[in-house]
Amino acid sequence: MHRRIIAPGVLAAATLLLAIPASAASFTPGAPGIGDPYYPASGNGGYDVSHYDLRLKYQPGTDLLEGTATLVATATQDLSRFNLDLGLAVSEVRVNGKKAKFAKEGEQELVVTPVTPLQKGKAVSVVVKYAGKPSEVKIGGYTAWARTPDGGVAAQEPDSAAWWFPSNDHPLDKATYDVSVSVPDGHQAISNGVLQSQSSKLGWTRFAWRSNKPQASYLATLAVGKFDITTDRTESGLPVLNAYSKDLGDNDGAARASVERSAEVVEWLEGVYGPYPFNAIGGYVPNVTSGFALETQTRPFYSPKQFANGANVSVVVHELAHQWYGDSVSVHHWKDIWVNEGFARYSQWLWSEKEGEGTAQELADYTYASYAADNPFWQVKPGDPGADKQFDIAVYDRGALAIQALRNEVGDDAFFQILRGWPKQYAYGNAKVSDFVKYAEKVSKKPLAELFDTWLYEPAKPAAPAAAGSKIARSYTAGAEAAPVRPKSWKKIAETNTIHDH
Repeated sequence: MHRRIIAPGVLAAATLLLAIPASAASFTPGAPGIGDPYYPASGNGGYDVSHYDLRLKYQPGTDLLEGTATLVATATQDLSRFNLDLGLAVSEVRVNGKKAKFAKEGEQELVVTPVTPLQKGKAVSVVVKYAGKPSEVKIGGYTAWARTPDGGVAAQEPDSAAWWFPSNDHPLDKATYDVSVSVPDGHQAISNGVLQSQSSKLGWTRFAWRSNKPQASYLATLAVGKFDITTDRTESGLPVLNAYSKDLGDNDGAARASVERSAEVVEWLEGVYGPYPFNAIGGYVPNVTSGFALETQTRPFYSPKQFANGANVSVVVHELAHQWYGDSVSVHHWKDIWVNEGFARYSQWLWSEKEGEGTAQELADYTYASYAADNPFWQVKPGDPGADKQFDIAVYDRGALAIQALRNEVGDDAFFQILRGWPKQYAYGNAKVSDFVKYAEKVSKKPLAELFDTWLYEPAKPAAPAAAGSKIARSYTAGAEAAPVRPKSWKKIAETNTIHDH
């Protein structure tokens, strides 16, 4: 037998050749956007993030944020370079432990070129060190960071992450989060999920939060300030944490009377949509000047203005319904916003029905009658409203009319089966409007394309209202439009501000 001896250097070279793909041309840059037609610059291509570890230090007096973000990801193509979304200044980037070249392009693109190209399917770790004042960052002409008298808040839609951490900033790339924030003693840092620890040293207190289920980047939130915090546990053991700025003034009592009912609302929503999908419940009300609320995962954000006219549990219902419709099941692209907002609005109608303040049918009748045929309301297509109309009132109200139309068409048994089954079918993932239509047809065993086309896509007031067979429907058949009595709940539902401050 002849034994062939291979020199060690030749063997090492052969091993290296086996480790590198045959063609260097297979390594290409990741796309600078994830492909959303409404927001071409949002998100990035070429990789998928599974976890963010954010270690931050924030100085409320100067608005200076310093951070080290570690991203655990997987390359989804052979990558020569890739982008992250971040508006703050970067001092260092490491990829798989090695310093990488980086450059800022435009308002939010951080272009990273690793020393060694990244192979498709391989694990990747990215460490970014950065600093800056989030309130000075402008992307698309607006800021998602709100300064408060004693700190700052990150809460906006359709994006807010780029103001305080580097990310693949689009709902299609969800991840789990560890957020650890050091703030001066006497201040607190509020984020998503469960508070893991709190420790003080040399005048600084560090708060460590964990969100252990997939979370879209815009649903990650951070609030630093002086808060009054209440805690509890539900009967099933879920931790409840609510926080209120200590300087809310006249709105303080109404805010507490609303947000403190969060656990009760979740318990009721579980009966509608199935088991609560996350590891914590709560909400927070910082002293901001904006007027909207947002479904930040496990801990919705509420502007004090939501409670300027007294308690409003309806807005709490809206944001907590999003935990199923919007957070657990998120949009595929932002044109699918109806699957978020139509159902959150309809949840308010169901709450009204439960509270005896107007049935969903009565609210549908009143909503339909409130907008004349020539009102621009009917020109907005909730199923694809356009970026400029994404948060138009029609997405909410006409969107809810579409859901009532579905209920009337399929009957309550199939309808509530659909409402519960959808969040289970697409749990922790993303889905399109078309996916919902197909799912509703599958469960109801009825053709529904025409119904949804009428209510979600036709730029005109339908010939007959969603509330088929109701008093207003009969009046239309008779040729005279009736003016239904305004349900008692209407005022509080209308106070749910649907305008996001871009």
